Amino acid sequence: MGESMCWLNEIRPVAQRFATRPAVIDRQGSVTYAELFDRAAGVAARLTEDGITPAEPVATWYANGRDAVIASYAVMLAGACEAPINAHLSADDALYGVALSGARVVLTTRDRSDALAQGPARVLTTESIAPLPIDEVTRVEVGRDDWGRILFTSGTTGRPKGIVHTQGGRWLSNLLLRATLPTAADTRNVLMMTPFSHGASLMTFAFLDGGGTVTLLDGVDVEDVARRLRSGDIHQIFAPPTVLAKIVPALESEPVRGIEAIFCGTAPLPAHLYKRARSVFGPVVRITYGKTEVVNPITVLTPEETDAWYRSGATASVCVGWPASGVEVRIGDPDDAQDEPLADGSGPVLLRARHMLAGILSDRGYEPLPPGGFHRTGDIGFVDRLGRLHLVGREADVIKTGGYRIAPEEIEATLRPHVTAAEFVVLGMPSTYWGEVITLVAAGASDDWQDRLSEPIARMTAFKRPRLLASLPELPRNAMGKLSRAAIRRRVLDSYDYDDAHRPSLRPRS
Repeated sequence: MGESMCWLNEIRPVAQRFATRPAVIDRQGSVTYAELFDRAAGVAARLTEDGITPAEPVATWYANGRDAVIASYAVMLAGACEAPINAHLSADDALYGVALSGARVVLTTRDRSDALAQGPARVLTTESIAPLPIDEVTRVEVGRDDWGRILFTSGTTGRPKGIVHTQGGRWLSNLLLRATLPTAADTRNVLMMTPFSHGASLMTFAFLDGGGTVTLLDGVDVEDVARRLRSGDIHQIFAPPTVLAKIVPALESEPVRGIEAIFCGTAPLPAHLYKRARSVFGPVVRITYGKTEVVNPITVLTPEETDAWYRSGATASVCVGWPASGVEVRIGDPDDAQDEPLADGSGPVLLRARHMLAGILSDRGYEPLPPGGFHRTGDIGFVDRLGRLHLVGREADVIKTGGYRIAPEEIEATLRPHVTAAEFVVLGMPSTYWGEVITLVAAGASDDWQDRLSEPIARMTAFKRPRLLASLPELPRNAMGKLSRAAIRRRVLDSYDYDDAHRPSLRPRS
């Protein structure tokens, strides 16, 4: 993959072929392909004039909308390496990402520019740069092994890291995603609400390459989303579990028909949420497995396969499907003596693929992935007899109690039908006696929720039973909207007196 490539060759035919079609719909209205790519060409020309060189990092910081798409394509046309930063991060965290990437220039909108003014990079606003016909943009060659994109981890276990992907890897991942998407082209309109810095951008490129339309909203305004879905103008949705959990309750009184596909990933989809989503939209949910380090597609379940899995009634794991082309899945490292199976027989999930990360940026500098090496995902799972990957938890969340290693998601799946709470999570509290104490924390629970759990907990295997139960007003999440067990644990310790003993206890503080 050492040969060169040129993004103009990929982008110009799309801009010309679909020039008059709507490309992006946001809260400002609609923008055509021609308008979108002429604006991107203008920003690319400005980057080149300012001395940005091929593979050089350029940071972008945008809320969802047309400017985020324009900036991303502009960096590609300039041959630079995009470092997109989550728009929901604070200015301090955004500046950390800019500094970590090494970017000399950061692109953003005028309303965000002041927040970055004190940072290490020069700030350019896309609104202030004039469009340029894409035919007039300078052709830039890049090496396929050059840096192409830096995606940032969510930072749940420390400061965020930069996951470096090559130019060729970015091109290949887009091609593979398009190949596995049902009806991702033509006149389809896909609705996306998650931060553009991650999954939404990958889906945007795939749809725009095929002439589709992307409705890109910043966050989930349930009333607005319901109106758009009922209008018939939306054909497909990118909705991870956190989004489905918000929109499904508002739509259950009047099911929405006509949605062709719901693309679901980023986190395991619980069986109870799938059942509710199916009652609203029908059997149209498509499951994929993706990581910042190895972007979609890793494994895939079509809507038909997804429906068959959830209708089977299995709840102890979440099936995410068969490996996509060029993806190798391994359970456990045979050279690592610590990779012994968990109590349920599962183990660490390792991946290798041609479109995976090239290396990791951290405070220690850049660490390339060894040639031919596997990426350790941090997930716990197993491969069934049909070759499908199942996820059961996260390595960092594994609870070590009384000599056993247990994935908290296994306990959550067992108790979910019996927990009368808006949301709940299982985690380990530190213990000198047990190692960790299995603890169930609920938010928005009914007054009798603990009493209702006594019988199902008694039926569980003894070493898997939660020994502590706690209530909180809400469960903290990180900037990506995912539940943070570390933050929840701290909140419990702030709200309760914890007695670490043979029979541990929690007492609410007055």
